[in-house]
Amino acid sequence: MPLGPIELLVLKFPGNRFTGEVVPALAELVETGTVRIIDIAFVHRDAEDRLTLLELDELEPDLFGLFNPLVSDVTGLLSEDDEHLLAASLGPNSSAALILFENTWATRFAQAVRDAHGEVVLNERVPHVVIEELLAAQASA
Repeated sequence: MPLGPIELLVLKFPGNRFTGEVVPALAELVETGTVRIIDIAFVHRDAEDRLTLLELDELEPDLFGLFNPLVSDVTGLLSEDDEHLLAASLGPNSSAALILFENTWATRFAQAVRDAHGEVVLNERVPHVVIEELLAAQASA
């Protein structure tokens, strides 16, 4: 089965409670076929720096109800070791969503590159703050 590029996204939030405020935007990406969520997990550290790992089915019912329709088949590709490693940078009283997703919009292009025996040499996401700084510098020049 052809796959688009796979990305890992770690979204860090202050506090130790997931509110689901980003779910509508994520739902739009899934519903339009832009991305497909391959795996999702949640981590949080309490004020005493104790780490809790939560799989989708371990969320409170209201949050489970928000996220579950977005994930057609959780693969389990994010291991508990991965979750611990990714949670290492969380400070006390903070939480994160770990999302492994396929860029389905690029599946055809990615397969064409593979069929042509091409390979990705560099694929880097430029942080938004860097673009803002470049645009500001360009505007003031």
